[in-house]
Amino acid sequence: MLHEFELRKEITLPAAPEEVWEAIATGPGIDSWFMGRNEVLGGEGGSTRMTLGGMTEGSTITAWEPGKRFAHRGEEAPDGRFMAFEYLIEGRDGGSTVLRLAQHGFLGDDWETEYEAMQEGWDMYLHTLAAYLLHFRGRTATAVVSAFRPGSADQDRAWSLLTGALGLPGDPAAGDPARVTVDGLAPVEGVVDYAAGRSLLGVRTADGLYRFIHSGPERGDVMVLGHHLFAPGADAAKAERAWQDWLTALFS
Repeated sequence: MLHEFELRKEITLPAAPEEVWEAIATGPGIDSWFMGRNEVLGGEGGSTRMTLGGMTEGSTITAWEPGKRFAHRGEEAPDGRFMAFEYLIEGRDGGSTVLRLAQHGFLGDDWETEYEAMQEGWDMYLHTLAAYLLHFRGRTATAVVSAFRPGSADQDRAWSLLTGALGLPGDPAAGDPARVTVDGLAPVEGVVDYAAGRSLLGVRTADGLYRFIHSGPERGDVMVLGHHLFAPGADAAKAERAWQDWLTALFS
């Protein structure tokens, strides 16, 4: 049975409307704060594509007003499920911008779990968008999108292993120093910039935004990494292999 839903979020961003538009309506911009690798063929009737975990999903652009409004609707599944998104941009005095997000569509029988995960996920991703526009303005990221570990551990155990590996206390807070060494990569040293429950953790460094996500038991206890690397010449394939090996060792 399908369940119709609607989700709304609003955030004030430290950037001009034109900068926000570049972040939400271009492939390199989206790669710098959101999940997956993204492509946007602009214009009403154009398309978006997101590749994540070896799968690609497409959508059709239904509204294209640069600096003001961007909307797209995903392909409909055989059972009638789909997702549609709308972003509204409003400039404010002082060079800031209000971004309003609306997402609607249909979910399946486990809709409550999915809806809660989307609510929590959007809070983190919008925070990441703000961090991108504040700390990495004018730059775009190389995305690390294919490092994940299904059946990692239950949330308490996974959180303990993760925070321990990052040199953090069991209940980290924004500003806590974090450090981790991943074989084959430069040491990651930064501060916690996002923490929510025992499922979402973010670390910001001088040249990256690192995101660690635990799906919860209802979604297979999957640990997912979604990193955004701003260092010039970052090698996505090398970083993904290194982080995947790190995950495998951590949860072996």
